[in-house]
Amino acid sequence: MLSALYLLKINKIHKYGGMILSKDKKNSKASNDDYNKLSKKYNFKWIINITIWTFFLAIIINVSSEAVLNNASTHFSFILLLIIIFLGVAADTVGIAVTAASDKPFHAMAADRVEGSKFAIKLLRNAGQVSNFCNDVIGDICGILSGVAGASIIVNMDITSLSISRTVLTVVLSGFVAAATVGGKALGKDIAINNSHKIVFNTARVLNFIHKKTGIEIIPSSKGKKIGRRE
Repeated sequence: MLSALYLLKINKIHKYGGMILSKDKKNSKASNDDYNKLSKKYNFKWIINITIWTFFLAIIINVSSEAVLNNASTHFSFILLLIIIFLGVAADTVGIAVTAASDKPFHAMAADRVEGSKFAIKLLRNAGQVSNFCNDVIGDICGILSGVAGASIIVNMDITSLSISRTVLTVVLSGFVAAATVGGKALGKDIAINNSHKIVFNTARVLNFIHKKTGIEIIPSSKGKKIGRRE
C-alpha cells in the first residue's frame, strides 16, 4: 500500500515537473521573441554607436575649434559664426524633410534610372538614423562651435572705444545666436515639410556624387526594410 502511494506521488512530481519545465521553456521563448521584436523596432546598435561617436567627436571638435579660434580676428570669428548657424539650420531642415517625405516618387524615378533616386530611397529607409544625425549630432556640434566662436568674438573684440562692458556684449551675442538658430530652424521646418521630396532628392544627389568620387558607402544598404510614410 505504501509503495503504491509512493509511486503515485512520484508520478505526480514528474507530471507537474514536466509542466513547469514546459512552461519555463515557453516563457523563455516568449521573452526571446519579445527581445527580437524590440531589437527590430529599436536599432540599439545605431544608438550605442552614435552615442560613442558623438562623445569623441564633440571633444575633438571642441578642442580643435578653440585652438583655431583662440587668436582669430573678430571679423573672421563672426563670419564663421554665421556659417555655423546656417549649417545647423540646413542640417535640421534635411532631418525634418527625411521624416516627412514619401518613398513612392523615388521608386518611380529609380525605375526610370534617375540618378540619385536610389540614394533618396536609402535616406528614407534610414530616416530615423539620418534624422538623429542631422538634428541631434550636427545640431549639438554646431551648438559647441557657435559657443566657441561667440567666446572668441568677445575675447578678441576691442571694446576700448565702446562704452559697453564685455558682460553686456556676451549677453547680446548669446541672444543673437539663440534667436538666429531658433528662427532659422523654425523657417527650415516649414520649408522641409512643404518641399520634403525636393530636399531629399537634392541631398541624395550630393551623396551620390560623393559616393561616385570617393567610393565611400555613406548610407548603409537596408534591403527588405519596409517604411510607411504619408503620401
